[in-house]
Amino acid sequence: MSENGESLVASRRIVAPMPTALPFELRVLERARRSRDPRFDGRFYLGVVSTGIYCRPICPAAPAASSRHVRYFATAAGAHEAGFRPCLRCRPETAPGTPAWLGTSAVVRRALRLIQEGALDESSVPQFAARLGLGTRQLDRLFAVHVGASPLALAQTRRLHFAKHLIDGSELPMTEIALAAGYGSLRRFNDALRKAYGRPPRQLRRQRSQDPPAASAGEVTLTLAYRPPYDWPHLSAFLRLRAIPGIEGLEESGYSRVIRAGDGHALIRVRPLPGRDALELRVRGAPAAALLPIAGAARRVFDLGADPGQIERDLGADRQLRALVHRRPGLRIPGAWDPFECAVRAVLGQQVSVPAARTLATRLAQRLGEPVSTGVENLTRLFPTPHALAEGDLEGLGITGARAEALRTLARAVVAGRVQFDAGAETLAGQLTALTGFGAWTAQYVVLRALGEPDALPDGDLVLRRMAGGAERPLTARELHERAESWRPWRGYATMHLWCAASEAAVR
Repeated sequence: MSENGESLVASRRIVAPMPTALPFELRVLERARRSRDPRFDGRFYLGVVSTGIYCRPICPAAPAASSRHVRYFATAAGAHEAGFRPCLRCRPETAPGTPAWLGTSAVVRRALRLIQEGALDESSVPQFAARLGLGTRQLDRLFAVHVGASPLALAQTRRLHFAKHLIDGSELPMTEIALAAGYGSLRRFNDALRKAYGRPPRQLRRQRSQDPPAASAGEVTLTLAYRPPYDWPHLSAFLRLRAIPGIEGLEESGYSRVIRAGDGHALIRVRPLPGRDALELRVRGAPAAALLPIAGAARRVFDLGADPGQIERDLGADRQLRALVHRRPGLRIPGAWDPFECAVRAVLGQQVSVPAARTLATRLAQRLGEPVSTGVENLTRLFPTPHALAEGDLEGLGITGARAEALRTLARAVVAGRVQFDAGAETLAGQLTALTGFGAWTAQYVVLRALGEPDALPDGDLVLRRMAGGAERPLTARELHERAESWRPWRGYATMHLWCAASEAAVR
């Protein structure tokens, strides 16, 4: 916290009133700061006025003796916007990250997701606000209340942290790191890093504490942190059961997949890191500009922004869910790499078993998916695009006529822009249910997995209704909504817990 403190304060003006968007009371923040409790990592940041540095609550440096010199922030962006520099010891860019559901506003949740996906990299704040159906001032007020930083500050901090991550964790040239982090020029990149860290990028690389992980030619390795506990066995089993041969696979070494990246394709591999609360993401063949979106997608697919402690506390208040969340405290929502693929597979999975749906998806991919060369024997194809599916031949695949028509309708709606997967959860659900062959269950399932919406509730799911009803009878959709009101904003996690319980009961 004190590294080069005097020079940093002298070169940067600190304007740090205590923000209102704090996740805990001040006494809790003080206790967490002094104890370095890892459960709070990424849930708040603290800035020390006397040094001009902001840190994670687990920073190994000696804590400030007086709380009068400390300012607390809900996000790293808030600390950065207030004039503090990132600590080079605890490295805020490696924290688990701000939970995607920060705040109670659905608009804020959607805005955070879009920013993480790069919505502000090429558009202005007024354009972004209009996309959300808000005015610029209204958007800024919502972010001030729920996040403690402006949308632009979040986008800038996202780029800054990713650049620092690549400097420390890769051997990429600085020009490629600048491009990967979304900076339009090397000069802007150098200026941003110098202002943030007080030194140029090349000096930061020389001062890194350890060498990056060994990587093959053309491969980038990133470390993605999460808050423990993390139920990797469940998430990996979920993905393994649904993996499409030729596109993805899950072995003991981890998960692998072919994805679209820029005008081509890339090979990604994800595995848990032994002894660390993090996953390792390896990306091969992706252009530099695609690395940041790929890292964001990986965080969503593996639900790395979840706060299991908060979820367990809130859902544990429900008598039925209490035992389930204690049994699986690190349960996550398995995401989907491509929202369109998720919607297609949801249609194929209507009223059939998971293995049967996987078989249909495999046949569809083999016929309409683009073949690619990855150098890996069992990863040779990309999932079909909306254009390919809209005009493709679905005869002889075992797909019923009604479902084939639903798939074509979906593909054409995506091509025409009538279905937009970057819309909000409620908007997307409405767009999907307006299509032939899409019911409420299918739409909410897509919202749950493709958007990672923590409050999604697939109320048409019979298993969910039966489990929520206990030993008596399945609930109606209306009764389920009433029953689930106390689960908010974690209805998606409650759904996963009840599905797991149903699967375990079936095995027994």
